[in-house]
Amino acid sequence: MQIAVAGTGYVGLVAGVCFAEVGHNVMCVDVDEKKVELMKSGVCPIYEQNLEELMQKNYKEGRLDYTTDYAKAYKNADAIFIGVGTPEKPDGSANLSYIATVARQIAESVEHDCLVVVKSTVPVGTNDKVEQFIHDFLDKDVKVEVASNPEFLAQGTAVHDTLHAARIIIGTESREAEELLMKIYEPFHLPIVSVNRRSAEMIKYASNDFLALKISYMNDIANLCELVGANIEDVAKGMSYDARIGAKFLNAGIGYGGSCFPKDTKALNYLAEQNGYHLRTVKAAIDVNKEQKTMLFKKASQRLITFTGLKVAVLGLTFKAGTDDLREAPSLENIPLLLEQKADIYAYDPVGEENFRKKYPTEITYVSTPEEALKGANVCFVFTEWGEIRQLAPADFKNNMRTALVYDGRNVFDPKEMQEAGVEYHSIGR
Repeated sequence: MQIAVAGTGYVGLVAGVCFAEVGHNVMCVDVDEKKVELMKSGVCPIYEQNLEELMQKNYKEGRLDYTTDYAKAYKNADAIFIGVGTPEKPDGSANLSYIATVARQIAESVEHDCLVVVKSTVPVGTNDKVEQFIHDFLDKDVKVEVASNPEFLAQGTAVHDTLHAARIIIGTESREAEELLMKIYEPFHLPIVSVNRRSAEMIKYASNDFLALKISYMNDIANLCELVGANIEDVAKGMSYDARIGAKFLNAGIGYGGSCFPKDTKALNYLAEQNGYHLRTVKAAIDVNKEQKTMLFKKASQRLITFTGLKVAVLGLTFKAGTDDLREAPSLENIPLLLEQKADIYAYDPVGEENFRKKYPTEITYVSTPEEALKGANVCFVFTEWGEIRQLAPADFKNNMRTALVYDGRNVFDPKEMQEAGVEYHSIGR
């Protein structure tokens, strides 16, 4: 089947590559000529496990290509998937301008009947508007229908999450659209849940916000554990055996980040408010997460008189391990606070340094190993659970740091082992 994909970010590029991997002919569209040439050369523009290999394989075998010529890509496509960003506006609502741009380009380019499939996360009811918008600008007498097909991938495991998804959600308003999407996904051999468009849109938000709520709940409980002398890891283990709760998303830490949870919780809360409803649970998750991100800085500020002139080791910059994405990362909340107090920051991240340099090119010192960051440091913050950081031994902190004072936002290390090694160690809920 001939498929076009608009957008080559995490959603669009992963979808396009995986469609090619199962046998479809795919043309990925992006406005950036340099990015297109980079992808044609076999270089992946994002850090994502196994993605570059599949890009090279399917491009070589002729099932995958890239272009800036959207008209050429869209005119003869059987299905056009929209995977562009829907960034958060200041009021928490979703910015749909990129969706609108692509919709108009499609309307002005298609030359035969096709299905437009929105993979981007959009507020409930958006697909109705997209369909009407396309019809308003159609140049030719063709039938164009819009379907919803939200993604559920996690950065760092996006390829696996797409090829081995727990389920595929499709939202359609006609039998023809449903059958076409079923046919597209048939080679994946995955369970398909078919609903109407608005239900599909809501499934995406409801799923993400439930997981965000779960994280914020555990972080809230972790903060209480510290006050009453309980251990959040023991509590989580005891909870995990309950099949109604499960073991996933029970790790306490310094809050969720990335491209989905922060944006989607705020967007759903905004949607509720626009409809005159107070979504109390989701609002609570947002509030808890906001407070949690600077929890370690607040703890350290109570312990230290000032950060001025102190060497501060920062281990991890990305919002989680396995990705170069900085969106809503705890480092972006804490490093400005440290710089404000004139701390001398030495930062290590095996993947995220390049992106962080774009924001802070000279204000902090970037190092190539965790040990280099720790050497002579007065205090250390752990913001990301990279394997290179997990491999550190308690003695590495004791022997390298001037003052072995560690604030661990990911509960990477064992408190007893750190204490025995002579490290003053603070974590979350333990």
